[in-house]
Amino acid sequence: MSGAETLGQLIREQARDRAAKVALRHDGIDTSYALLDERASRIANGLIAAGVRPGMRISYLGRNDPIYFELLFGAAKAGAVMTPVNWRLADAEIEWVLADACTRVIVAEDAFAARLAPVLAARADAPLLVALADYAIWRDAQASNDPLLPADPGDVAVQLYTSGTTGRPKGAMLTHRNLLVYRSLPPERQPAWNRFTDDDVSLLVMPMFHIGGTGYGIQTLAAGATGLVAREFDAEQVLAFVERERLSKIFVVPSALQMLLRHPRAGTVDYGRLRTILYGASPIPLELLREAMAVFGCGFVQMYGMTETSGTICALTPDDHHPDGTPRMRSAGRPMADGVELRILDEAGAVLPAGETGEVAVRAPLVMAGYWRQPDATAAVLSPDGWFRTGDAGYLDADGYLFIQDRVKDMIVSGGENVYPAEVEQALYGHPAIAEVAVIGVPSDKWGEEVKAILVAAPGAVPDPAEIIGWARARIAGYKLPKSIEVVESLPRGPTGKILRRALREPFWAGRDRKVN
Repeated sequence: MSGAETLGQLIREQARDRAAKVALRHDGIDTSYALLDERASRIANGLIAAGVRPGMRISYLGRNDPIYFELLFGAAKAGAVMTPVNWRLADAEIEWVLADACTRVIVAEDAFAARLAPVLAARADAPLLVALADYAIWRDAQASNDPLLPADPGDVAVQLYTSGTTGRPKGAMLTHRNLLVYRSLPPERQPAWNRFTDDDVSLLVMPMFHIGGTGYGIQTLAAGATGLVAREFDAEQVLAFVERERLSKIFVVPSALQMLLRHPRAGTVDYGRLRTILYGASPIPLELLREAMAVFGCGFVQMYGMTETSGTICALTPDDHHPDGTPRMRSAGRPMADGVELRILDEAGAVLPAGETGEVAVRAPLVMAGYWRQPDATAAVLSPDGWFRTGDAGYLDADGYLFIQDRVKDMIVSGGENVYPAEVEQALYGHPAIAEVAVIGVPSDKWGEEVKAILVAAPGAVPDPAEIIGWARARIAGYKLPKSIEVVESLPRGPTGKILRRALREPFWAGRDRKVN
């Protein structure tokens, strides 16, 4: 592991110590640590030449590609902030994120670049737009010397956008320290399950616009391991990686794990090199876990965290995973490192004792610096003494295991993607057949949860669910669309007139111990 305190320092040291080692492999093409460092320097010089100054934002819009890491480390060397954009968003959402971030340079897949070009050209402060087809030419035209600009561990390095409770996403600002404080620890200070060996090969398939993708990529490179970069999750490709690429570590969402197990070749592959499967975004059903443990024969680790905590804060380790099932397997584990503190708070902010459910709060070097240009939103969740209110409801048992029970903030997690009801409702409200609408998450065997819209028809209208979903598709990303629509006479409301989403959810979650899946 590197002991680096900034991303620029990290890639410089790895290039010095592991120059010829393969850092990234994608579509059969290898990028060594030395080449990754050189390309990062070229990117840094290109950004500086384009007028990017320390603290300014640059963006990547596209599927997973080694180019993302060139930009990530190049931005760090230039003192800029890397702001990857969710390519699955609708065009209007993408344009809003880019404008909110004040992005000065955008590298985008060709199709996205073609759609963005006319919009950006109309702006007086149009950023530099580089399509992937032109990227290598632009990069290689820059000087290869490292600009060696000063950087502080407390500087913001990455800005990741989260779905917003008010219909707009928020940019969570993550510092170099947030991203590296635990990922760059030496092996002897890492939990045994989280240690890398020199020949480890990690699967980098979580999307880079998520902390799961960026964070796990940084951890792989901080360990000096090799990352197999997959554009998107494909079960056939992952099985081929296991067979031909000596894949040893995987980080996926449970729905992806299920896709692997359902592949026709899953039972015929040799998984002898596979040491650890890490999974996050939701717990794993016991039946699925039993099957996975039998087929893959490796250690399993459940990761609990979020964008605002730079990733994992709690882990349920291999020792806590048993095919027969234990009460602890319904937990999210315990804090994964010294310095990660957990509290359970009541509505007034008082600390609750073990066994009582309240809002989960965390204080750790991992907690974000705040939300970009949103001081009020930051103050609402982050106290002056560093406690971050997660919005998740849960309790701690006597041994410090965290059990997540529900979400304080109505968020839906579908296939590892965060969806906020207010955002979907805002997209649906304008439809002429809708008078009122409430969006909730309901159980899904495939996705964990799926989006459901419950609406009241406008006078004289007969809502067509398929037509309404098609209408919303032009306004929000596909993964946010309702999978089902139900028409009712009226929506339940509290004394103040607020729609009672919990009352709407209750029939769909009846008989389940937890109100998350």
